Amino acid sequence: MKSLRSFLITAGVLLGFSGLSFAQTTPASDTHHSECSEKMHLHMGQRHAQHLSALKSKLQLQSSQEQTWSTFEKAMQIPKEPMPHPDRAALEKMTTPERLDQMQAHKEKMDVRMRKNSDATKSFYATLTDLQKKVFDAETAHGMGGETHRHQR
Repeated sequence: MKSLRSFLITAGVLLGFSGLSFAQTTPASDTHHSECSEKMHLHMGQRHAQHLSALKSKLQLQSSQEQTWSTFEKAMQIPKEPMPHPDRAALEKMTTPERLDQMQAHKEKMDVRMRKNSDATKSFYATLTDLQKKVFDAETAHGMGGETHRHQR
């Protein structure tokens, strides 16, 4: 089962690459791309909710931890709307430095989102018991190659 961290890293990478993809397409393929993107976003949201539910179950939270879990869970929600792509027609009219500035601005928005997730995770993690931290670490290590590295040693 993929862990929460794996999902977040994958989602972040996909969102990052999707924002940097400026290939020219026809209007028909734009519509198809938009529909596929919406379906993928919905699917990612469903998988994300499953991962959070499984993580919560494995952590066996105490009633005193429910509030911090709720704050963590809200912060980790995938936004209802995917981050918008820059307008391709406008990008074509820009100079290379202007396009680079647009990509940098997009990256900064992604960084803000990642910082929010990181802060929420650290705050929640601080409330966990040592045993819960081990479970959380094991569940999130999958996204960082934890299982692979353990088997290679």
